[in-house]
Amino acid sequence: MDTDGGLRIDAPHRELLDQVLDKWSLGVLNELCERPCRFNQLRRAMPAVTQKSLTTTLRRLERNGVIEREVLSTRPVAIVYRITPLGKTLRQPIDVLLAWASEHMPAIEHARDAFDMREDAGL
Repeated sequence: MDTDGGLRIDAPHRELLDQVLDKWSLGVLNELCERPCRFNQLRRAMPAVTQKSLTTTLRRLERNGVIEREVLSTRPVAIVYRITPLGKTLRQPIDVLLAWASEHMPAIEHARDAFDMREDAGL
């Protein structure tokens, strides 16, 4: 990723960042950092997510080793998701990105408004 002092994002890095930093993954990670959850607890915490999107997100995060899935031998069978030690290491870099976004949001909104005005004017 980092060569000769320059930043280069290779395909595996880009794929991982796309999978871990998308809208639903951030919501899942936020919930699981607080406590282990069952599927329906996650759905209630993120009402806009569809069942299919949540299932896909959970599988992707599990595949990347960020969360784990535990099948409980209850009747009916229950599945609990929890963040892994690897997943916990994401908290600090995500917090840094969120702090950056908060600090720069006024400038970003200004740039968006200027862009939209140019687009509306047909420039």
